[in-house]
Amino acid sequence: MLHGQAVNLGKDNSIPQKTKLGVILFLIYLFIYAGFVIIGTLFPKILGEEVIGSQNLAIIYGMGLIILAAVMGVVYNYFCTRYENKLNKEL
Repeated sequence: MLHGQAVNLGKDNSIPQKTKLGVILFLIYLFIYAGFVIIGTLFPKILGEEVIGSQNLAIIYGMGLIILAAVMGVVYNYFCTRYENKLNKEL
C-alpha cells in the first residue's frame, strides 16, 4: 500500500540567504585550507616545526581545520534555522 507524504514542506523562502551563507563559509574554509596546502607544497619544512608543546604545525593546523569545519557546521545550522524561522512564518 502506498501512502502520501508524512509532512508537506511547502516553499522555503530562506533558500537565497542559506545559499549565500553556505558559499561564504565555503570560501573562508577554502582560503584557510589553501594556506595549508600551499605551506605543505612550497615550504614543507615549516610544517615540521614545533609550535605548541611537542606538536608540529602540521598536526596543529590539520586539527584546526577539522575543528573549524565542525564549528562552521554548527554556525551554518544556527543561522539557517534563524533564517527559516524568520522567513517562513506564514508556511
